Amino acid sequence: MHVTSSFFLALSVLLLLPSTEMRRAGKGRGLRGARHGLTRDRVRAGGRHSRSGPSRLVGTDCSESIESGEVFVDCQDRRLTSIPSSKIWSKEPKHLLLARNRIKILRDGVFAGFEGLKSLDLQQNQISVVEDGAFEGLTKLTTLLLQHNTLGTLSEEALIPMPNLRYLRLYDNPWICLCPMDSLIRTLQVPSNRNLGNHARCAEPVRLKDRKLKQVDAELLCQESDSTSPQGDQTDPIDTLNPSPIRTKPDATTSCHTYLFPQPRLDCSNRGLTEVPAGIPEDIVHMDLSHNSIIHLRARDFQGARSLRTLNLSNNNMGHIDTASLSGLLHLRELDLSDNSLHFVQYGVLEDLYFLSNLKLGGNPWVCDYSIHYMVYWLRLHPGVKHSGLLCRSPPEYTGESVEQYVHSYNRECPKDRQRSQTDPELWNTPLELQAELEEEEVEPSHLRAPQKYQIIRLS
Repeated sequence: MHVTSSFFLALSVLLLLPSTEMRRAGKGRGLRGARHGLTRDRVRAGGRHSRSGPSRLVGTDCSESIESGEVFVDCQDRRLTSIPSSKIWSKEPKHLLLARNRIKILRDGVFAGFEGLKSLDLQQNQISVVEDGAFEGLTKLTTLLLQHNTLGTLSEEALIPMPNLRYLRLYDNPWICLCPMDSLIRTLQVPSNRNLGNHARCAEPVRLKDRKLKQVDAELLCQESDSTSPQGDQTDPIDTLNPSPIRTKPDATTSCHTYLFPQPRLDCSNRGLTEVPAGIPEDIVHMDLSHNSIIHLRARDFQGARSLRTLNLSNNNMGHIDTASLSGLLHLRELDLSDNSLHFVQYGVLEDLYFLSNLKLGGNPWVCDYSIHYMVYWLRLHPGVKHSGLLCRSPPEYTGESVEQYVHSYNRECPKDRQRSQTDPELWNTPLELQAELEEEEVEPSHLRAPQKYQIIRLS
């Protein structure tokens, strides 16, 4: 009995007294196990994301892809309020896209771990404060996009950690051109920094409103505080002597969103534009002007945009295109003219589009009369161009018929006219007329090829 009592007493002590230490030991093992499991998950995740291939999710917020051997991390439109951690990527990112989020402040050292970045896109956030050490460690960064934010001031100190910076976008920020901006403006005006801060303009004070930062006299900035004192009459004469420049056309870089990666793209859709903006950068490859109110394309509207490959002009209620509107777009491959108010395209509009491969024409009220013939002739001479939507809307007898069928039936109505070139040997000297005769097609009307004051009609 005594032995039994001792046994139960020892068992009670064993169960009750060391319980805390046992829980501590169990907890320790649990933490170690959790850490081990987390590490195992990270390794597993790293192995999953390290495979090359198309864009794939990284964590829960961003996607990672590899283009031209460099890692692009796409965190756009994720409603982020802070910079994601650099530890979740499978490989060191070279390009970090953070556009269209809700980031408000860039703290010192916020990009620690991103030392290999070449480009950083922070446009279209709500950034109002950039601390001096925010970009610390980004010694390889060449491109920084900060346009379309709410920055009022920025110190030159913030740019010092980026000695290789070559492209800096700062426009569409409410810059307050007073003494705190002195060092930044002086830096932007250094001749070797010709691609830093282009198009950025002052919002305040009134006398410098809309003045480009690169054109502000830095010597006078720290005197602005005196001009804001009750002596307001001193600023009025300056306003009359230095009026804000008058711009007849909107500026492409300030009116639209510019994206540099993976290819330079200008997004001008839904911007309320009534004309093609001026100053399209030469390196832009894709341009979207859809869903605006551009009713007329004018000559030289795309002058200088020689790198364009795709151009979207859909949904503009556009009714007229001047002959030289698309001149110079020698490398254009895709053109979208759908959902406009085009009745025809006049002669010469498409002549510079040597490499066009896709032409969208649907949703236009094409009128099937003699004016539409140029479009059909051009398409026949460029069989590699895929086109869609070229249907007659009027007159009623042709509604719904393809324009090609209309032109074919039009030519069939007067067969003898198609044979008149046989009597003129000179017309056989060019491949165009020869091809037309072999196909029993009408040669391109002479009045379309060259304007004539008089027209002679032969009646057979």
